[in-house]
Amino acid sequence: MSKPLKYNPRAALVDIYPPAKDNTAQCTHELDTQIVTAVDKQVAEQEENVCIRVENLLFERWFIPVFESLNFSVKAGETLLVRGTNGSGKTTLLRLLAGILDPTEGRIHLPELPVAWLGHKLGIKDSLSVRENLQFMARFHNMQPTDKLINETISQLDLERVAEQDAGSLSAGQRKRCALGALLFQSEAIWLLDEPYSNLDDNGMKVVDRLLTLHQQNGGITILATHGALTPQSLEVRELIVLGYQDSERYRESLA
Repeated sequence: MSKPLKYNPRAALVDIYPPAKDNTAQCTHELDTQIVTAVDKQVAEQEENVCIRVENLLFERWFIPVFESLNFSVKAGETLLVRGTNGSGKTTLLRLLAGILDPTEGRIHLPELPVAWLGHKLGIKDSLSVRENLQFMARFHNMQPTDKLINETISQLDLERVAEQDAGSLSAGQRKRCALGALLFQSEAIWLLDEPYSNLDDNGMKVVDRLLTLHQQNGGITILATHGALTPQSLEVRELIVLGYQDSERYRESLA
């Protein structure tokens, strides 16, 4: 994956360090040193903070764009809430970021970090209990599934009462909580979550908020898609509105 672009903000520093008019050559050399130092510092800060950058992103199906071109960036410790109407392309955007789909146009710059994807298909085994599913997830992510680790995970998911129950017999909300457990074994990853609040009751939504808050506090990145009132309630988020192409002015003009 390509690294974030290196910017050259030298031109933006003209107002800060205006060119010397009557100074000696030594003063000019000192001025150049100051400018170079400031540029290097600014570039270093951008490389450190800008973890994901999307530029002019476009995806087409049958030669028709799914959404209007997108440009955005997400920094370490930020949570980006992707909103839009049904069919506007929220899930498609997450699939592009996860590498499941290839963009038609534009660029996606990602840091060299693992990506944790949780979509509508939960990826849990119905014939295994909650505990056994979590043990499998831990091993899959190269973690030792000790009793202490699994018990703590079950507690964080508020699934103690059904821990030994087969996942196939759980309610939709309980199954979603079990699937969310995989995130706890991928604390270093970029979290891409598609409708993480769906099928959850109030307690289940609080579980999601706790996981998101913990990930944010640890400097992790989360990009989640949702709609309506199902949004994070206890943490600071940025919003990205995805405008479906068929909802855009450009599409309406093409029909005129």
